Parts: sequence; structure tokens; C-alpha cells
Amino acid sequence: MNNQVSIVLVGMGGYGNIYLKELLHGSNENAYLQGVVDVSPERSNFHQEIVERNIPIFHSLEEFYQVHTADLAIISTPIQFHKDQSCLAMEHGSHVLCEKPATADPQQLQEMIETRDRTNKKLAIGFNWSFTDTVQQLKQDILDGKFGRALRMKSLVLWPRTADYYNRSSWAGKQFSPDGERIFDSVANNATAHFLHHLFYLAGDSMETSAEIEQLSAELYRANPIETFDTCAVKIQTTNQIEIIYLASHAVMEEHRPTYTLEFEQATISYQPEGTNGEIQVTWKDGTMSSYEDPERNHLSKLGVMITAIQNGTDQIRCGAEAARTHVEAIYAMHESVPEIPKFPEELIHYHQQQRLTTVEGLEKLLTLCYQEGKLPHELGAAWSSAGATIHIH
Repeated sequence: MNNQVSIVLVGMGGYGNIYLKELLHGSNENAYLQGVVDVSPERSNFHQEIVERNIPIFHSLEEFYQVHTADLAIISTPIQFHKDQSCLAMEHGSHVLCEKPATADPQQLQEMIETRDRTNKKLAIGFNWSFTDTVQQLKQDILDGKFGRALRMKSLVLWPRTADYYNRSSWAGKQFSPDGERIFDSVANNATAHFLHHLFYLAGDSMETSAEIEQLSAELYRANPIETFDTCAVKIQTTNQIEIIYLASHAVMEEHRPTYTLEFEQATISYQPEGTNGEIQVTWKDGTMSSYEDPERNHLSKLGVMITAIQNGTDQIRCGAEAARTHVEAIYAMHESVPEIPKFPEELIHYHQQQRLTTVEGLEKLLTLCYQEGKLPHELGAAWSSAGATIHIH
């Protein structure tokens, strides 16, 4: 076991189950579970198996470090715990793979960076696509100028989420924890966070960074009984002069896989997996086509990448804190743009008892049109829409 990477998994439920499935039944011969941490471990699908395998279970990360060490700590807990647990792990000699988002507070992210630098540990943020060879190659080609200068980027994600989704935890849809920690759990900061970050990352000026935001204006709405928002339409201008439009909602009936379009001087890159084989398509100005493999093929590239980086002593982390910073700043700015989240008009909200799903009449069609036109709802004259304040960041 000397060459194997020892892992402590913090958070056995929710997304932690995906890590457990891979670590217990996957092909990761180069890693093993040193221990797991959870306040309610019995809720995990793998609790019984963990017990049978005699893998120790702890109720806090502090308890784990009292008797064990680990090469890698995977932080798969609620957003408000990410900073403290990541810093604690690094202080105790572990490299960290923290699930997205890194945090809801830009200052906390800075603390994570300072702890990383002081302890000389690796810190990665688990935005799935950024760890794939596909996205790494695409970004390198963008940086090499293969497509010319980037002009505009836009993405649409329509993912229905039922009442069970919002009732799964005490922090779902909340702005703050009981202790006052920012959570900002929303459609843009949780389920679809990957795809907002993806645009920032591809727009970044280096492999280690995402584009910085010059200004942002948001429209945020809720149909579900939550504190934050289940629907967003955001317009962003980056400091390197790329316009980004991001549209996402949980309050729709039909699920659509994430779609995006990247406009460059010499080509248009599109990811429209529905009705295709899921490849990223490149259409050049002269009409010729090329493609990249679907980044969805391996959800846990991040785990293998981190294990290899630890074994090889690699300094470069494919999605470190600097790459994740823009997403944290964007979520913070979105809440500044719309401090009080408005509710959709009652007459447009429908609750479907059988599916336990809340939807908004006409929303799917409108957001699809917004995506096609590169506009926000208020720019298309939606009666219930209103523009948020413009927030300047850099």
C-alpha cells in the first residue's frame, strides 16, 4: 500500500455516494479509503458496506485526524462547511479535492488559497468538466488562437427539480446557515454550477485561471418556496471583452441536457448533446466541421487526476482555486444585482402533484428563445421580468 493514495471522504450522503461507489467498486487501484466522516452515516447507500469492510467512520474531521492521516481529503459536504473543512485538512497534511462550489464567500476562498500556499498542499475544486482531457485540449486550442478571438459565449440548462430535491436537506435553497454563513444554494450555485463555471474557464487567459468579470447584471426568480432562486438569466462582460449569457431553471417540465455556444472570429463551437452523439462540434467559417469528445463520459475524471497528481508530485492542478474564483464572485454579484428574489406571478405557477414538481407556464419556451437570441427575459419584453442592477467587479 506504500504507493497508494490514502483518502478520507468527508460527506457520505448525496454526492458522496458517487465517490463511494467509485472508491469501493471502481478501478482505482492506486487509492484506498482510510476513513469516512459524516454526522449521519446511516443515510449513505454504502453505510452497511463501509461497516462490513471495517473502514472507520467518524462524526467530525477533527476526530479523524486525531488517529489518522490521509494523502487526500475529499470534501463532499454542504457549501457552508467547505472552507473550514478544506483548511483543516490542509493544515493536517492532506491535499484537498473540494466539491463545487468552493464556497459562497469570496473572502473564504481567499482564506483557502492562503492556507494552501502556507501548507504547500494541492487544492482542487470539483467542477467535473474542467478535469477532462477533452476540455483541457479545447481550452489549450482556444489559448493557442486556433479559433481566433473569443466574442460571445452562452449556455442554457433546463433541469426540473422536484419538491424532494428541495426537501432533501435543511440548507437546500437557503441563503444563510443558522450561524450566518453564506450558502446561496441555488440553480446557479449547485446543480448547474458546472456549466456557468465552464464558460468562465474556457474564457480564461491561462490554463489555471478563468476569465475575470468586469460587470454583471442578473434576473433571478423563484417558483418554489425557497429563499434563493430556481431560475436565472445573467449577462456578464469579462475583462477580456467576452459577453457571456447564462440561462438556467429548475421550474420547467421537460429536462434538457446542458447546451452552449461559443462564438469566435474563425469558428463557432457548440455543445448540443440532445439528438447528437454528445460531441462538442466546431463549425468553421468556411463550413468545415471538426469535433471534441463528449466531456460527460467521465464524471469522476477529477478523482483520477488528483490521485495521479499526488503520486507524481504534479504542481499544476487542472481546476484549482484560481480557476474557481470567478464562479464564486459571480454568485455573490448575482445576489447583489437582485438582493430580494421576486416570485413568479402566482397565475403562472403550477404544481404537478404526481411529479411533485413546480413549473412556470411558458418559461421553457421563453428561456429557449432567450438562448437563441442571446437576450435576457426583460430584453424580450416578458411581462413579469425586470432587470437587476449592474454590478462592477474588476
